[in-house]
Amino acid sequence: MSVKLIAEIAQAHNGSLATAHRYIDALATTGIDAIKFQTHIAEAESSIYEPFRIKFSKQDKTRFHYWKRMEFSLEQWIDLKQHCDDVGLEFLSSPFSNAAVDLLEQVGIKTYKIGSGEVNNFLLLEKIAQTGKPIILSSGMSSFEELDKTIEFLKSKHLEFTILQCTTSYPTKPEQYGLNVIQELKSRYHVSVGFSDHSAKIETLIAAVVLGAEILEFHAVFSRNDFGPDVTSSLTIEDIKILSEAVRNIEKAQRHPVDKSDNSKFAQLKSIFEKSLAINKDLQSGHIIQFSDLEAKKPANKGIPASHFETIIGKQIIKNMKQWDFLNIDDIK
Repeated sequence: MSVKLIAEIAQAHNGSLATAHRYIDALATTGIDAIKFQTHIAEAESSIYEPFRIKFSKQDKTRFHYWKRMEFSLEQWIDLKQHCDDVGLEFLSSPFSNAAVDLLEQVGIKTYKIGSGEVNNFLLLEKIAQTGKPIILSSGMSSFEELDKTIEFLKSKHLEFTILQCTTSYPTKPEQYGLNVIQELKSRYHVSVGFSDHSAKIETLIAAVVLGAEILEFHAVFSRNDFGPDVTSSLTIEDIKILSEAVRNIEKAQRHPVDKSDNSKFAQLKSIFEKSLAINKDLQSGHIIQFSDLEAKKPANKGIPASHFETIIGKQIIKNMKQWDFLNIDDIK
């Protein structure tokens, strides 16, 4: 099974439908599997009292007004999904209200992504559970105690779900990655586990694959000079191309384990690169060989193997030998 690569546009479109479509076209060239949006309906999820996570916007009076500007209509969402279908990418989105679930059902979504802040929103989870569709769950702000309750709920609904190790910090520092949690989640819940990244570094995601992540999610941005709350936590389009190639190479390596007990295929190379013992100075018959008399020279099989040098120390040469002559067993006693 291949690692599923999900590029999150989120609010990188900054409320522009044209920009959202531009992201789809750009990401279609990167080798990913799916594009994820966030579906916000301001009246249903927020209020004028919601504080800004990061005060990045001078044009939005409140966080509520920001979410309002991020909204698309049903027809626009349908067009975005169709665009994803046309370029061969799965359309995903995170709903942040029950109303958003109703909208996404009309759009035709196949899998729901649950953001870190919604893990304890059992009202939303029940709404999604009623669709019977698979869930990808980010664990960013949740303790194991909280996750236990959510996982118990999801299992009681007989839903297919994946958990993503995620750290809700923008950008995430290396000491916050929590790569160890990937296997901890697998061991604790016995489900598919992935990694949601906010480090904006390719190596974090590559490490997650090696440690067992089956899904990778990461924010996408055209430029780290762009406007938005997730820009500093995002990969660029070129970054994502490099990541995709790296992940596919790692997968290929994992499908082809190397048997270190059998090196027969290297027999010819070993004969070229391995070395035989030689004399590093002219020596007379009767000389007692010391370590300082020996050198190792290519190729193998021209003299005593270099690996056997300890058995030669203290032996007597039985004929005169010139510098750089190979040393064979019939030259000593």
